[in-house]
Amino acid sequence: MKIVFDESLRTGNERIDSEHQELIDRVNKLVESCEKGTEKMTAIKTLDFLMDYTEFHFADEEKLQKEVGYDKFDQHHQMHEDFKKSVGELHEMLEEEEGPTDAFVQAVNKNISEWLVNHIQGWDKAIADFIRAKQ
Repeated sequence: MKIVFDESLRTGNERIDSEHQELIDRVNKLVESCEKGTEKMTAIKTLDFLMDYTEFHFADEEKLQKEVGYDKFDQHHQMHEDFKKSVGELHEMLEEEEGPTDAFVQAVNKNISEWLVNHIQGWDKAIADFIRAKQ
């Protein structure tokens, strides 16, 4: 499932929106590499690349939440931790297989693509609303 960064995914925070665009680009590259039936190492490297950027983005987003005194920081942080765990499980799944299987692609769509869209539209937009309300 390719994600299109459109108005429904904009939070109104320029820094977070640009990071979301980059994160979505990386997710799309992972999905594309799996759909092309690429070799296992290419998919693993793409997943690693996605995880590195995820770590950067979540740290940046959580720093912003602390700076503004976001009241739901703990819950949001836990969502991020759950996502990182899911990505780790996908990594393990991929390493156990010959390459990206249909089951792996379905798991990527559910645990990464769908999760990311829902998270941005819900949790991340709530942060942006919180910041706007404080200003």
